[in-house]
Amino acid sequence: MKKLSILVSAALFSGTLALSSAPAYANLPLAVGGQTMPSLAPMLEQATPAVVSISVKGTHEIEQRVPDAFKFFFGNPRRSQPQERPFRALGSGVIIDSDKGYVVTNNHVVDEADEIVVTLKDGRQIEAKKLGSDKASDIAILQIEAEDLTEIKLADSDNLRIGDFTVAIGNPFGLGQTVTSGIVSALGRSGLNIENYEDFIQTDAAINSGNSGGALVNLRGELIGINTAIIGPNGGNVGIGFAIPSNMMNNLAKQIIEFGEVRRGILGVTGRSVNGDIAKAMELETNQGGFVEQVVAGSAAEEAGIRAGDVITKVNGKTVKTFQELKGKIGSIGAGKDVEITVIRGDGDEKDFTVTLKKSDTANVEAASIHRMLEGAELENNSEGNGVLVKDLADNSPAQIIGLKSGDIINGINRKRIKNIAELRNYLKKPKGVMALNVIRGNSQLYLMIR
Repeated sequence: MKKLSILVSAALFSGTLALSSAPAYANLPLAVGGQTMPSLAPMLEQATPAVVSISVKGTHEIEQRVPDAFKFFFGNPRRSQPQERPFRALGSGVIIDSDKGYVVTNNHVVDEADEIVVTLKDGRQIEAKKLGSDKASDIAILQIEAEDLTEIKLADSDNLRIGDFTVAIGNPFGLGQTVTSGIVSALGRSGLNIENYEDFIQTDAAINSGNSGGALVNLRGELIGINTAIIGPNGGNVGIGFAIPSNMMNNLAKQIIEFGEVRRGILGVTGRSVNGDIAKAMELETNQGGFVEQVVAGSAAEEAGIRAGDVITKVNGKTVKTFQELKGKIGSIGAGKDVEITVIRGDGDEKDFTVTLKKSDTANVEAASIHRMLEGAELENNSEGNGVLVKDLADNSPAQIIGLKSGDIINGINRKRIKNIAELRNYLKKPKGVMALNVIRGNSQLYLMIR
């Protein structure tokens, strides 16, 4: 049997050491010199009801392979059929809209989940619907239906400073809601290869397994980030945790709620972070920012007047220190949005440009990841919001063989209406025998069968 270590405290008042059988903290005064003892409790009473526990169930497809030793005897046979293996997982989430029941969490918490249950602080358990997610930034949006929900207020994460106090709220190791505190250790962390778009807040507030998707708040109880990753041996906390900034999350969440996906905008530049060597070689008057090595022809950057050799130092008036931070900020802003870009030219002049971001080609979905019979189709949400557009089609592909054509709009399955790619994916993620795709082709409607 393991023994619990008990910490014995003593309180020293007026030069006298007070010891008793009662807990030492019972002797602490509620106020000292007329001043109330500081506490985070009032803030947490307002903020913690907005943080939820998330439990998921699902199945992973695991492909069985013939061991190399057996290939010597049997050759290299075709791979066997994938096998499904059930899994369960726990995480956290944050209510960002109490009226509509929107909950934000990490994509990796709910990825491949067949069943998602949200547990509120008051103990209510509610089945959640996944509205959409973005693997590249590790954000997902859920929706629940319940009365008397509490939403969290969003802070402007661009105003954070190193040294600001932070409080992490989540559900580590399935223990139930837990609160830890720390400070902002660093800002604009990137290059960690955790996600494709990285612009992390680093904090030393204790973050452990199960905290993913939970809230990082300031001392006013406002959301400054979504806890998403840690660095530590064996997955334990060593005081280095990372959170997705609230501004980045908010930009992505709005797109997922509206379109069922992130319609990521692109600037159209390649480059690297400025360092001392680059600054010296290029005779730059700054040691930070994103150095533009190339401007893509026909891109938003070229149309706005940005040139190779420029150093991008600000996005919408907020300083960017690295090229990865620039990528993270731009990557959370939707296509068609106007962005103010500040650059320093080789002559030292600072110039401002208004750039209208163009749509990223990667916004088009790999159809085979939705259903094997859709392989070869290039899909995107229809601009009129009434289904999924087949933008292009590969010759002799499964999608072409079942009868799809370029320009078709898939607007339903088995007479059930779908509005976007997220709804199409959710409906098709589990085999249901023969299914009929409802397709609009020109002025006519038809049904195409898939299995």
